[in-house]
Amino acid sequence: MEYFPDSNWESTNFTDAGFGSKLQGVIDEAERLEVDAPVDLAKMLPRGTRHPNDRPLGPLKPRGKPSGVVIKDGYIVAQYGDVNTAEVTFSATKSYISAVAGIAIVKGLITDLDSAVATTVMDGGFESKQNASISWRHLLQQTSEWEGELFGIPDWIDRGRQVGRSATMSANATVGGSASSEENHRALQQPGSFWEYNDIRVNRTALALLRLFEAPLPVVLKKYVMDPINATTGWQWHGYETSWVEVEGKQVQSVSGGAHWGGGLWISTLDHARFGLLYLNDGQWQGREILPRDWIRESLIPCAINPAYGLLWWLNHDSSISEVADSGAFAARGAGGNVVFVWPARKIVIVLRWCADTRRVIDGVLGCLNS
Repeated sequence: MEYFPDSNWESTNFTDAGFGSKLQGVIDEAERLEVDAPVDLAKMLPRGTRHPNDRPLGPLKPRGKPSGVVIKDGYIVAQYGDVNTAEVTFSATKSYISAVAGIAIVKGLITDLDSAVATTVMDGGFESKQNASISWRHLLQQTSEWEGELFGIPDWIDRGRQVGRSATMSANATVGGSASSEENHRALQQPGSFWEYNDIRVNRTALALLRLFEAPLPVVLKKYVMDPINATTGWQWHGYETSWVEVEGKQVQSVSGGAHWGGGLWISTLDHARFGLLYLNDGQWQGREILPRDWIRESLIPCAINPAYGLLWWLNHDSSISEVADSGAFAARGAGGNVVFVWPARKIVIVLRWCADTRRVIDGVLGCLNS
């Protein structure tokens, strides 16, 4: 029988969980592997002449020390650091946007991932020739090639941005580095034909979902996901000072999909682990369906252009996350060594915060599993 934690979370020892004694050494090393990033996270934000807003637009808080937790079969096997304090999580936030999209599917607000967003979101953001054919799948796979300015930031700022092993991918072309000015950026391609990690477009995805729900995404996430999985009330999801929009005559803040300009999801290590455990169990929690199994599986289908990416989740294609885990493993990943790693085949969730070498720690933990 699957174990799901309530407000308390039970632990088990290494042996009963199927790990060897060397796991303690891996955990001790993980605690020492602190990321080389400033405590003042504002110093991590993009700066320079190509950024019209050379300052944080959303709130930030100082980062903490490294922390982490290993979950096996639902139980805590090992943990280190402060696992209870909410921390900035950078682009791991994007996978929570994916979960909100799943809720939109459940509610019938999205009936077809391949339908044009413009048919249901009519706020002017999808009316141009470039944007009219963008589908929900394009947005969630980061292949939309959406063009425009959002909350004072133009999309071209993140064109050519280098992230991970597969920063920019095209079905037909390869390009160079990031734009340095409005006159120096790559030409747009057709929606669905180019993969690029672009925070402005992810923020546009969050805004499009807000339009569907006519409610702030943190409220939606809390009601339909975080409360049902017994998460604490300590997490927060922020937008920008410029991202307030009108919904039914009221001002509502549209949240960001990371902390590229501040904001994003602030959440504890253990609450991250609950979210990972939900996905480990195909969206089921204590016999209740929180997210449909079909949605979880859809989220993890590799993008044709970038097989290491699903619907705002990173996939272990070609061992892009772990050398030890199989291709069924996946992760929410953010700057600063923030990772929620999930390996369904072995019922494992690993959460790391401010870790300088996440692959080394993940593979170190998995290497301690008994065969």
